[in-house]
Amino acid sequence: MSVLKITKENFQTEVIGSDKPVLLDFWASWCGPCQMVAPTIEEVASETVNHAKVGKINVDEEQELARAFNVMSIPTIVVMKNGKVVESSVGVKSKQALLSMIK
Repeated sequence: MSVLKITKENFQTEVIGSDKPVLLDFWASWCGPCQMVAPTIEEVASETVNHAKVGKINVDEEQELARAFNVMSIPTIVVMKNGKVVESSVGVKSKQALLSMIK
C-alpha cells in the first residue's frame, strides 16, 4: 500500500476512524527536508501496511489541517492512535525512528 493523500475531506475516515495507528507527514513541495524524508516515508508505508497507515498532508493545500495540528515547521510527523495524537516530531527522521514512533 502506498502513502495516502490526506485531505480535510478524508481525514475523518482515514485518520480519526482508523483502527490502526496513523503516521502523518506534514510537508510541502518547496521544502528540501520534506523531499529528503519522502522516500523514507514511502518505505515505512510499505513495511507497515498490515498494522499502520501512513499519510501525507500538503500544508499548502490543507492549511486548515496544518492549523489544527499547530504545524509551525515542516516536515512535522504526527502519530495518531484511536483519533488522538500520541507522538509528534519536527524534522527529518530515520526509518528506524519513524517505525518506533508507530509502535
